[in-house]
Amino acid sequence: MTSEIKPKRRVLVVDDETAILRFVNAGLEIAGYQPTSTTDCDEALNIARSGKADIMLLDIFMAPITGFDVLTKLRDFSDLPVIVFTARDDVGEFAKEAGADDYLGKPFKPGELAEKIEEVMARRSARTA
Repeated sequence: MTSEIKPKRRVLVVDDETAILRFVNAGLEIAGYQPTSTTDCDEALNIARSGKADIMLLDIFMAPITGFDVLTKLRDFSDLPVIVFTARDDVGEFAKEAGADDYLGKPFKPGELAEKIEEVMARRSARTA
């Protein structure tokens, strides 16, 4: 009997608050993901462009570049799945209209984040199957 070892999903986390990055990264690691994080939007786009991420978690309210700016630039060259996280549900719906796959309201529990990642990845797999 052979057990299939699934590779860890590579999750790119983009937020301008390092405390949030630490929290999210810790939760992702515990849940079995391989997180990479940055506060720099250009670096995030470069990581996405390099193919070193399976999904992006993106904060909307960042400065000087917003998550919407990152999402718009990302969609110019990639269909990388994106989950935005925000404290405002109305912004989350707008982000989906702007090209995000889904959103997660803040605050959230690490388990909720893992569930959302798997939902988005399953929807993506179903569309490409």
